Amino acid sequence: MLNETVLHRWLGRVIAVRPGEVRALCWSFAYFFCLLAGYYVLRPLRDEMGIAGGVRNLQWLFTATFLVMLAAVPLFGAVVARLPRRRFIPLVYHFFAANIVIFWLLLTFDIGQQHVARVFFVWISVFNLFAVSVFWSFMADLFASEQGKRLFGFIAAGGSAGALAGPAVTVWLAVPLGPVNLLILAAVLVEAAVLCAQRLEWTAPKVRNEATVAPLETTSTTRPESAGLGGSSLAGIAMVLRSPYLAGIALWVSLLSLAGTFLYFQQANIVAAASDDPAVRTRIFATIDLAVGILTIVVQCCATGKLIARFGVGPATGFLPIVFGAGFAALAVSPALAAVIAFQAIQRTANFAISNPAREVLFTVVGREEKYKAKNVIDIVVFRGADAVSGWLFAAMRGAGLEISAISLATVPVAAGWFILALALGRAQERRAQQVPARLC
Repeated sequence: MLNETVLHRWLGRVIAVRPGEVRALCWSFAYFFCLLAGYYVLRPLRDEMGIAGGVRNLQWLFTATFLVMLAAVPLFGAVVARLPRRRFIPLVYHFFAANIVIFWLLLTFDIGQQHVARVFFVWISVFNLFAVSVFWSFMADLFASEQGKRLFGFIAAGGSAGALAGPAVTVWLAVPLGPVNLLILAAVLVEAAVLCAQRLEWTAPKVRNEATVAPLETTSTTRPESAGLGGSSLAGIAMVLRSPYLAGIALWVSLLSLAGTFLYFQQANIVAAASDDPAVRTRIFATIDLAVGILTIVVQCCATGKLIARFGVGPATGFLPIVFGAGFAALAVSPALAAVIAFQAIQRTANFAISNPAREVLFTVVGREEKYKAKNVIDIVVFRGADAVSGWLFAAMRGAGLEISAISLATVPVAAGWFILALALGRAQERRAQQVPARLC
């Protein structure tokens, strides 16, 4: 088609995309855009509700989030085992959109506002991880390892564009429209993501025809895509426990969670001390999101694919630990509002633009059942479990009298070990990608 040819020429100036991949690339970009735009419309409201509920209660909210995750993952595993991909992906997003509408009704009519605020804080943390995990599972299922290295950066840029649009809308409309009414916009964006996912399903056969290297497959991948994956709803946990490769990814995610949680708690303490005005705090959080969106989309569109292809998955996943190590060292010297804002902006840019797309490439060399079940366990149970543990650890350190600067300094050696793990995972991914010759699904 003429339009597809023109798109290929235009996109080819930025990334190494092949003709049969263009439509899938564009729908993937749009899918992630809608998903993260919806989330980032909600995120500043979540952060404000977290502070409104009390900074010293954050560890309880993180623990509650983990417990909800423990209950939700087996349910998701059961759905994945029984329903085909084209059905369970829309079902997940329809469910979350309906939840957003319910929260809008409760907040609009001021029904148990304090309790709703705490439930909303937990819910949006669940929504974010589930929605993004399902998206990247779909990407790892659709694209092969070699394709992921070329294309995942640009696909991630769709999310970054959404992360830019969401805070921009929030900054613009939060005061005249009211934060609560932005929930409806978020629900519409989630439903738009469903439309993109459905269109992407139609492009799957053409994308596979462009693959030069296929991911390793387990017996589950022999099942037709019109059927569910089968197996137990808890199979993902066993997969992680018996695979050193998946366990290594789980440890990488745990260390990311620990570093991110420590930084988030430090941010909450510093911002709470800087202002007691909810509107000002909401604007600060939205401003951070806006800065991250601008920096990230520039790197993803221009450099991510080239960097991963040039240096490999290991160094790309290892870049984030370097940033965290340097950031915590800087925060140990100057635990000020400007320092924490700059640190958040840089580390989230490094994560979204480079390390996260590289981490998702790690899953292209595992079987289909592992992509949905084991990945879901890692992205959700492991991540939020580490969040809960890290939250209580931070509270204990503060309770023992440690200041922000001392906690930051203690986190620097953790970042060093995290970097070594990233390099090891990169080498393992390359070995797995080369073990099996091309075998198209």
